[in-house]
Amino acid sequence: MVETTTIVLYPAPGIGHIISMVQLSKLLLTHYQQQHFSITILLTNGFQDHPSINSYINRISSSHPSIIFHSLPTITVTTTTTTQSMAATAFQFIKSNTVNVESKLRQISLTSVIKSFIIDMFCASAMDIASSMGIPVYCFFTSGAAVLALYSYFPKIHSETTSSFREMNGVEIVAPGNAPLEAVLMPEPVLVREDPAYWEMLYFCEHLSMAKGIVVNTFRELEVKAVKAVEDGDCFPDRKRTLPSIYCIGPLIADAQQSDEASDGKDCLSWLDKQPSKSVVYLCFGSRGSFSIAQLKEIAEGLERSGHRFLWVVKRPIQENHGTNQVDNTTGEFELSSVLPSGFIERTKERGLVVRSWAPQVEVLSRESVGGFVSHCGWNSVLEGVVAGVPMIAWPLYAEQHVNRNVMVEDMKVAVAVEQSEGDRFVSGEEVEKRVRELMESEKGTEIRERSLKFKDMARDAFGECGSSTKALSNLVQTWNEINPL
Repeated sequence: MVETTTIVLYPAPGIGHIISMVQLSKLLLTHYQQQHFSITILLTNGFQDHPSINSYINRISSSHPSIIFHSLPTITVTTTTTTQSMAATAFQFIKSNTVNVESKLRQISLTSVIKSFIIDMFCASAMDIASSMGIPVYCFFTSGAAVLALYSYFPKIHSETTSSFREMNGVEIVAPGNAPLEAVLMPEPVLVREDPAYWEMLYFCEHLSMAKGIVVNTFRELEVKAVKAVEDGDCFPDRKRTLPSIYCIGPLIADAQQSDEASDGKDCLSWLDKQPSKSVVYLCFGSRGSFSIAQLKEIAEGLERSGHRFLWVVKRPIQENHGTNQVDNTTGEFELSSVLPSGFIERTKERGLVVRSWAPQVEVLSRESVGGFVSHCGWNSVLEGVVAGVPMIAWPLYAEQHVNRNVMVEDMKVAVAVEQSEGDRFVSGEEVEKRVRELMESEKGTEIRERSLKFKDMARDAFGECGSSTKALSNLVQTWNEINPL
């Protein structure tokens, strides 16, 4: 006899996707302890595996025994060409796991009632098998509502274009709930029409509207225009289909990390505690963001000329003359002195600190001394900045970050944006200095700071007793209860 109830979550490969699903799991368990259900998370093996994933899972299993992890059989992906993009390889790997997901769902169903199957957007290939088993499928969208609106509208954009976005210089893409976006700045997986990743993304985006509901890591007050576009269905081309319910349950951010991953972590927090209030500019560009040595030199010169205090996380540079990129290993050993201008660290040691590879970002942003955040506009970082009430300088690098940049600067108005050169997106030292001074010294910077503090209060209130995110979570669980009471 089936006695237990569970909710099954299926993240895309990689520690970042897994952490997002775990945070959602903890949120559900914390707010609805009386419902007596467990969480089951399916984990892939064979792509983007890392020892940090195992240690993280062990830590979560100990602290949250109601979260159960199931590892799927290892799959090895062989690329058909040497030029296949990393995104295409990742999507191929996820699709190859569909048979394993089906087997695991059937196994779990023998002993538990599966109330819902919550998948990462990139795991849409598993949607049909769950639906065929009578399991309601929800999509957990870990980016914001503006990106959700763009992706939901992407099938329509696809039908109206024939060229690769990468070749569409001077053309703007307009999607409901979004500011106009240069076609060449569309997310990488859809930039090149000939890339298999493009067609996989089209498949994912078409399937968004097929989910019973979409859970979004944002809160209504943060992205008013985009949330309205999604809820009203303006961004879904097929209006004849019953539209998915939208649940804005954010801001969902990582817990403050213990500073045991790098010796620099404890040092930077101690250093911050000795600095004046709102005096430090914090620079960090995500777990996969890396710069050329030439770009690092320009950042260093801009920071030095600005005269402001700074905490700068520097990752192992890429081997290019200009521009930015994302690399798989940004934490390899390297000497800071070998990638920064000669004498820079010594000249700025009284007002600046450079750390290698990593800093405990949530803890850093919560420090009273931090007065600005130069961010790559990854959505997790954006939310962490919002929750901390720290004004930002937007410097998008890859993925959907140019969309987020528009939201931060034009809609939320919590950031100033750096000006990047066309093509290689290079940023000069003069521009770095200009934007740091603008944020830290100008009247506009003061306005942005005040607005950031208002959003901090809104983010806190969203999870209050009558908050918008609390209501959305309640509605989500109520939907599951209507299917079969928990």
